[in-house]
Amino acid sequence: MAHTFEELRKLKVDRLREIAAELGDARLEGNTQMNKDHLLPLLCQVLGIDMHVHHVVVGVDKKSIKARIRTLKQERDQALADKDSTRLKQVRRKIHKMKRNLHKATV
Repeated sequence: MAHTFEELRKLKVDRLREIAAELGDARLEGNTQMNKDHLLPLLCQVLGIDMHVHHVVVGVDKKSIKARIRTLKQERDQALADKDSTRLKQVRRKIHKMKRNLHKATV
């Protein structure tokens, strides 16, 4: 049976120990003494499961927003060099707003 990280994370420690016993891998010896925090990473390693949760941006064009942020950062650096505080504030607010939009669109 193929397991996913999310599936394993939701299981109780007793069930994780049963899965570890079924696998019979040497890395999982002593699993009856392990708590969930120690057992889960080892199980994922033995099963070859990625523990990192990947987030996806939905509803916006991430590539174009990040490109725009890069150009705004150049404008910000120029405003700093010119000591133009009003322009600097405007550009920083735009960068902040775009980053917030990306974070909101992340699922």
